[in-house]
Amino acid sequence: MDAAMTDKSPLAPTSFPELPEIAGVTLRTRRAGYKAWERHDLTFVTLDEGTAVAGVTTQSKCPSPEVELCREHIKDGKARALVVNAGNSNAFTGSRGRAAVDAIVDKVAGTLGCAREEVFVSSTGVIGVPLPADKAEAALDGVLDAEPCSWEQAAATIMTTDTFPKAAYASAVIGGTRINLVGIVKGSGMIAPDMATMLGYIFTDAEVAPEFLQEMLAQANRSSFSCITVDSDTSTSDTVLLFATGKAGNHRISGYHSDGADAFQAALDQVCLELAQLVVRDGEGATKFISVAVEGAQSNESAHKIALSIANSPLVKTAIAGEDANWGRVVMAVGKAGEPADRDRLSIRFGNTIVAEGGMVVEGYDEGPVAAHLKGKEVDIGVDLGLGEGRATVWTCDLTHGYISINADYRS
Repeated sequence: MDAAMTDKSPLAPTSFPELPEIAGVTLRTRRAGYKAWERHDLTFVTLDEGTAVAGVTTQSKCPSPEVELCREHIKDGKARALVVNAGNSNAFTGSRGRAAVDAIVDKVAGTLGCAREEVFVSSTGVIGVPLPADKAEAALDGVLDAEPCSWEQAAATIMTTDTFPKAAYASAVIGGTRINLVGIVKGSGMIAPDMATMLGYIFTDAEVAPEFLQEMLAQANRSSFSCITVDSDTSTSDTVLLFATGKAGNHRISGYHSDGADAFQAALDQVCLELAQLVVRDGEGATKFISVAVEGAQSNESAHKIALSIANSPLVKTAIAGEDANWGRVVMAVGKAGEPADRDRLSIRFGNTIVAEGGMVVEGYDEGPVAAHLKGKEVDIGVDLGLGEGRATVWTCDLTHGYISINADYRS
């Protein structure tokens, strides 16, 4: 099943955002024909010389060869090109899969006259089917002569079961110079930490030292992509890459002592969070966007684990899908998380209404306001453990028949 066959998520934004060009970045797309669809499925991004790169990748122990290549190439901190294939993840494909990636890298490096380590490749889609290198190379022959495309076209080309293209934008002022960040992302299923997205790419015209760029992306990831979940499953291909062309003309950011470093981090945090939440809003079959906020835990890490236990619970997610104020399922999810909790200190709220505290339902509990809250598209669940200062928020979606339909027919 692909995006063209799927109705747009009811949680989707009303329109694609207006995005500025990023100096030093050129986008092109082409149809490689990885699946039987009439759409572009290969994205080719060229980056000017001097572009720095940072990245975070899946924690899966069965990563794709593309992920392994990205990990190797990120060490050099330089980038000249990005190739993204949609419709085939090329994961669990042995030597044939790695050979296909090497063929793409060699072709791009030879064409651009750059080092192999400056070429990055991602693939997303069905697991276990080798990427057809001949189709990839033929598409690259054509895309090199193609006219540059828009951010929206690039965002649409990297989609698989997504129902809408996803992008975010932020800017900051560094020493009197305005810098821009634009990000695109795809993902709607097989979404869970660490880190949680399918494929995401962020581009900025700021000049940032590669080592510090990596540190900043890791920090942004901890509060965004690693705080979302759709179905508790972590992909073999998850990748987020951040490219900094240095074309804005700002003073080089090399550490948090640098002028404007905090402003750049805030802008990067904003883009990553918006992209992450867009992935949840396009969760397969989703009808509700759910925020789970946990406070009063013994530590932030403990709060994070408890929040994910709630967000990943099929019982909680199906109750929200059915607009059922079943707070007992939240109690269950807190208790099974394996983190410190005290039943008699626990309080739970839906929206602004506290439904349970002190180990039992609140006296005079009126389910009316909660039922009204659950009828909306945005649902807030709050938990206070009453144990300490730890807090965390994660985002998820409900679990509906639509998720089953999409994944039952995925390969067909």
